[in-house]
Amino acid sequence: MKNNLKIYNTLSRKKEVFHPINPPHVGMYVCGPTVYGDAHLGHARPGITFDIVFRYLRHLGYKVRYVRNITDVGHLVNDADAGEDKIQKKARLEQLEPMEVVKFYTDRYHENMHQLNTLPPSIEPTASGHIIEQIELIKKILKNGYAYESDGSLYFDVEKYNKAFHYGKLSGRRIEELMQNTRELAGQEEKHNAFDFALWKKSDPKHIMHWPSPWSEGYPGWHLECSAMGAKYLGETFDIHGGGMDLLFPHHESEIAQANAATGHDPVKYWMHNNMITINGQKMGKSLNNFITLDEFFTGNHKALDRAYSPMTIRFFILQAHYRSTLDFSTEALKAAEKGLHKLFDAFYLLNELKPSKKSSVDVKAFEEKCYEAMNDDFNTPMVIAYLFDLAHILNQVSNGQENLTKADIDSTKTLFSTFLVDLLGMKDEKGKDNSELVDYLMDTILNIRQEAKTKKDYATSDLIRDELAKMDIQIKDTKEGAKWNFK
Repeated sequence: MKNNLKIYNTLSRKKEVFHPINPPHVGMYVCGPTVYGDAHLGHARPGITFDIVFRYLRHLGYKVRYVRNITDVGHLVNDADAGEDKIQKKARLEQLEPMEVVKFYTDRYHENMHQLNTLPPSIEPTASGHIIEQIELIKKILKNGYAYESDGSLYFDVEKYNKAFHYGKLSGRRIEELMQNTRELAGQEEKHNAFDFALWKKSDPKHIMHWPSPWSEGYPGWHLECSAMGAKYLGETFDIHGGGMDLLFPHHESEIAQANAATGHDPVKYWMHNNMITINGQKMGKSLNNFITLDEFFTGNHKALDRAYSPMTIRFFILQAHYRSTLDFSTEALKAAEKGLHKLFDAFYLLNELKPSKKSSVDVKAFEEKCYEAMNDDFNTPMVIAYLFDLAHILNQVSNGQENLTKADIDSTKTLFSTFLVDLLGMKDEKGKDNSELVDYLMDTILNIRQEAKTKKDYATSDLIRDELAKMDIQIKDTKEGAKWNFK
């Protein structure tokens, strides 16, 4: 099964068979959040995307070290080595210590990821906790001639690097285009070229986050942390580096450049990027102020929402699109995801009620093979979900006597749903979870009252009960064994 997995590699721009560097071990680094505000839907997508990768690789038998960083210093407001540090700006506005801001929003991010049922990474390093490693990396780049000092700040010499390597190999950018299109920005006169990026920034007196270095009292550049921490925990070359498409340039491009400048070789074998979530065709993000936080989704406290949507609805909504495709947000799509998820769990539970036959009219093994083929095809979760819906439809047909399953096939189907819906897609049934016994008791009581009304030929009361329950998306189905209920 291992050699059947294909991953789309952004570096080669094609799907490649996954061959880890040191099997059965796999090293995976994913860019985590800059913790200066609450996580929004755009943060949920990489969290869920690489949770799927992590789950499936482990399912295949690999021993995965999953590293996801927390950026708590060095990420400047305009992402271009100018302006204020995002953490520091938030701390100044809130009159807090920067690390108070970091702790508060890191905790909230963890809580949101837990609500979305993402597995925690193996290691979660912070930029501020690895200043020494970043300084040592700068020394190597400087020694090899690909950096220069300017008034206590260190910059990466992109033009010189491009003569020996290729700056733009990941993103497809050409340095000639960068020279033509990059405008000079105020405060960047100390650079040789405007597209050179900071490795170390000398702090001004107002900057409250700074550390000693051989060059100045200052702080590391944003791109540097991932190169340093990836190498520390996964080695100079590791298997997978993931993140959002918006990080492809300049962040990931600069990571490749830093690694080559320091070691002479690329740092990563497979680069993976999830696409954006959009609202009305525009990228969702804090810079555009068009985002909805995860807490707002879970409480319904946002003007764009008609009500609250659960974490599993959000997770299912995201997984219904392939991670490399754009995903446009709408409340209609969320409602459809919610109903679809309920339908799958209803089918899962229906398995416990099916009566086995001597022969099967359904090839369950074929469904299992299709699901694995979809996962092996660059983690194609929409196809897995489509196959589960097909199987759910068949299970309803089995319940109605239109199809047949043996006991062995019913058990195999239970395993299939448990493996793909629960273990790999990471879905949990939230419906009436905390009060399931009470809900079952109340529904049994209501159905008994309805049956009594039907026995007395009081069809008006019987229909009234059915119609009122329908308003709550509860569907009543009359069978030979009596009335049954489920959520639409």
